[in-house]
Amino acid sequence: MNAWFFLALAITLEVSGTFLLKLSNGFEKWQWGALSIACYSACFWVLAPAMKVLPVGVVYAIWAGVGIVAAAIIGIVAFDEKLGAIQYLCIAMVLVGAVGLRITSNA
Repeated sequence: MNAWFFLALAITLEVSGTFLLKLSNGFEKWQWGALSIACYSACFWVLAPAMKVLPVGVVYAIWAGVGIVAAAIIGIVAFDEKLGAIQYLCIAMVLVGAVGLRITSNA
């Protein structure tokens, strides 16, 4: 399979794990916490094949950057979290950086 597919799946699992961690309320609701740990574990499992093909700096920057943006969006939509204009601008810059890395990568 394509390394970019593995990276996208890893991002999805990482963001899901973060969402579930929030739902666990500091592991007070252990079922959500256990699912969170499972998602994080699966995330690293599928991230490894992407790292075999793509540069580690590019993989990590895109994984972290897209994860940040997705987690922020989930926080706004699912948890009614509020952000200021400068915070939106900073999140947009993270996304621009992640997209720029993807566009300029040869693999």
